[in-house]
Amino acid sequence: MLKKTMILVALSAVSAFAGASELDARQEAKQVVDLQDGSTLYVFDSGKTALQNKYGQPVSIAPGSTLKAKDGHEIRTVGNEVARLDYLLKLGMGV
Repeated sequence: MLKKTMILVALSAVSAFAGASELDARQEAKQVVDLQDGSTLYVFDSGKTALQNKYGQPVSIAPGSTLKAKDGHEIRTVGNEVARLDYLLKLGMGV
């Protein structure tokens, strides 16, 4: 029982930490779209996009890829702002 409690506490701390790091990225983005697979697509003012996987890590994606939003509509990616997203996530963590 104690082991399960410790794991839950650790997971809660990780998700709170990840939430704080995403704040800068969400504020910088013009639009944030939750995707069906649990990842998040950030659309910046320039129209370029960046992808964050369901674990909170920025991942590279080929420009022109088609992704499915949670509500079912398809979104085509423009550019690959993975470095920008990585920077914004680290900025939110104080790194």
